[in-house]
Amino acid sequence: MKPLTIGKVAGQAGLGIETVRFYEREGLIAEPPRAESSGYRHYPEDTVARLRFIKKAKELGFSLKEIRELLSLKAKPSGSCADVRSRATNKIEDIDQKIALLEAMRKALTGLVKECSGKGPRTECPILNALDAEE
Repeated sequence: MKPLTIGKVAGQAGLGIETVRFYEREGLIAEPPRAESSGYRHYPEDTVARLRFIKKAKELGFSLKEIRELLSLKAKPSGSCADVRSRATNKIEDIDQKIALLEAMRKALTGLVKECSGKGPRTECPILNALDAEE
């Protein structure tokens, strides 16, 4: 395997260099050894696959903690598909709760916008008055 610089690793994984450094600081990827001649950090080729895994998991809404758990399950010989499925199911439930909350927020805000004609003084704005109201 040919070692890669951080720029090449980032480019192949579709991430920025700072993101790679961040994942390294967070312990999601191993700190690479430095070349004796140049002092540059050289990443093993499998780092790209690991970063792609992390990127895809982030795109699906998994937190860094959850990604760490998924990586642990992936590396664990005794881990089962059921463990991974359980985490994915939990993530779906989290997403459903967030969607419900966002829909409630949208409904409330839509109601406020309907009450506001956009005319008149700011002191009579139904949106600002609703935000000021004690409940």
